[in-house]
Amino acid sequence: METHITKTINSNIYIRLGLINDFNVRKSPEILSILSNVLEKSIHTNEKLLKRSRKKDIVTIFHGTRAPTLSIRRYIDRVFEYSRCSPSCLVVAYVYLDWFIQQTSSYVTSLNVHRLLVTCVLVAVKFLEDEHYDNSYFAKIGGISRAEMNNLEMKLLSTLNYKLHVSIDTFNQYCMHLEKEGASSSTRHKWSIRNYGLKGGSWLHKDGSGRHRKCDRH
Repeated sequence: METHITKTINSNIYIRLGLINDFNVRKSPEILSILSNVLEKSIHTNEKLLKRSRKKDIVTIFHGTRAPTLSIRRYIDRVFEYSRCSPSCLVVAYVYLDWFIQQTSSYVTSLNVHRLLVTCVLVAVKFLEDEHYDNSYFAKIGGISRAEMNNLEMKLLSTLNYKLHVSIDTFNQYCMHLEKEGASSSTRHKWSIRNYGLKGGSWLHKDGSGRHRKCDRH
């Protein structure tokens, strides 16, 4: 049972991550920079490990032949801005990403992180929010085709065995982890994730504007 003290601690974490809106302050939620810092550290550690050990990563449908030119931070900002998702969706998306990495025994690297992110956010938004954009729109956010977006979504869902519910305890654990790991760039990443115009076409080369209508399903 959650005590008053626990609720207070969790509320403070939510505020620090920017999950609770303060409408008097107009700025990006802190979760954007924290999530990008955590993923960048993970990628640095994982790619260094793979290179040093000469170990081959397990290639999945999320892997590209080369890393996109758009940085993780700019990419997260892009997805958040154009999808209009809630900050909490980014935490749940990170949970899904971590679960996928665990299930496949793969590593998050610069070759798969962008596709994993946009797919996990897509699935999180569909599961959590009453209104959301369709797959075609998310494909334009991610710079991929609708067909690829659909395939990525189905791969994620099947790997997670369609179990998308994230308990409050699990959500809070990941929030605490993100806050701790994102607070200091010198902290080594030790989590189970392992040691803007919306035009179709090439991967993530342009920014811009433009929105499509919201819909319930793709």
